[in-house]
Amino acid sequence: MNTFHLPDLGEGLTEAEIVRWLVKVGDVVAVDTPIAEVETAKSIVELPCPYAGVIEELHGEPGTTVPVGKPLITVGDPDGAAYRAEERAGSGNVLVGYGTSESSAAGRRRRPRVSGTNVAPAAEKVPETRVPLVISPLVRRLARDAEVDLRTLTGSGPDGLIVRRDVELAIAHRLQTESAPAAPAPAAAVPAATVPAAAQPAAPGSSVARAALPQPSVVQSAESRTGLAELRRTPMSGFRKAVIATLSRSRAEIPEATTWVDVDATALVELRESLRSATDPGPGLLALMARFVVAGLLRYPELSGYVDTEREELVQYDGVNLGLAAQTDRGLMVPAVAGAHALTTRGLDAEIRRLTASARDGRLTQQELTCGTFTLNNYGSFGVDGSAAIINHPQVAILGVGRIIDRPWVVDGELAIRKLTQLSLVFDHRVCDGGTAAAFLRFVADAFENPASAFADL
Repeated sequence: MNTFHLPDLGEGLTEAEIVRWLVKVGDVVAVDTPIAEVETAKSIVELPCPYAGVIEELHGEPGTTVPVGKPLITVGDPDGAAYRAEERAGSGNVLVGYGTSESSAAGRRRRPRVSGTNVAPAAEKVPETRVPLVISPLVRRLARDAEVDLRTLTGSGPDGLIVRRDVELAIAHRLQTESAPAAPAPAAAVPAATVPAAAQPAAPGSSVARAALPQPSVVQSAESRTGLAELRRTPMSGFRKAVIATLSRSRAEIPEATTWVDVDATALVELRESLRSATDPGPGLLALMARFVVAGLLRYPELSGYVDTEREELVQYDGVNLGLAAQTDRGLMVPAVAGAHALTTRGLDAEIRRLTASARDGRLTQQELTCGTFTLNNYGSFGVDGSAAIINHPQVAILGVGRIIDRPWVVDGELAIRKLTQLSLVFDHRVCDGGTAAAFLRFVADAFENPASAFADL
């Protein structure tokens, strides 16, 4: 047999969360067959199988976090396909974990593990006619911590497989029956009436309370500093851990500074409208902004480089990969338009639309998420005027664009209503001084205010 371990997915990531399996135990796969979708670094990535053969075991179920280097699947001899079909007839679709049903034949079939964590207490007699069907290690642990007898459950999975949801429902049912007023409350618990019975976890701090329920766990203990009961605790996803690591490192390492300017974007908005027709929507406003940002970075390449702290060198790239902040259901993602300096405005627009759609569908590649050299953040879409953003490490600068709204503005000595926005540049003071940062910001601002003139020079 061959065991495929979760590979290093780059950028210092140490774990990934299984989103869904694309195969099941007993399937015959070829080399490079997609076997699972995992979420990491803000994206969902399909993992191909490096082996050909029969899927013998899936090491985890959807929602499980797997550390890099730990087993993901086990693949057996492809000649065992017929055998596996027979085995599945006895033990059901082994979607997760290990173990087989009582009716499984001897020979190559696995035997139940015997360890201190999986053996029932000596006082309990396990009926020989009722053996729990194919339970994953996670489900075993959940049931053990909550003192749920797996022999009493009827599995809702394929062929009667007991899955995590079955154990959770058993826990919820027991909590409902035990919520009578006469029952004493746990020492650190608030009255049961303040928390829906079905949502109450087992003991706070146990694995049941931490990870078992699909919704954020309800925490009953009072927090000593405030005297208030905690409403809930939500485990951090792999995506959130990656965001925290990146932003924390940015704050810890980068001596950042911020400069900003108010910009009359009336001409930019008018240019956008002039490019629209009945048959061609034309490049979007963000694509026009991106075109001028890229032009500014080609003129001031230090803002699109990075700091090599090990060699104590400032590095500049021959080109620009423009990162674009995109808000999705999974959080804020920053995919990058690779080679943005070589694209026309229409080309930029097409790539921006493609990346935005991929981000919302969770289909961005690791390369698209990590190749950026500078970030453009259009936070005006959230209805705010300005923000002091955090640099997306290891990049050294980020430009934010606020909302475009009508405001009074002096034009040729006369008060007029114009479409104004605010540009804010956060930069790493190690790569340049304020003069360079201000010059870049002014270049972009002037292009926003006089786009036709700027295009003539591009």
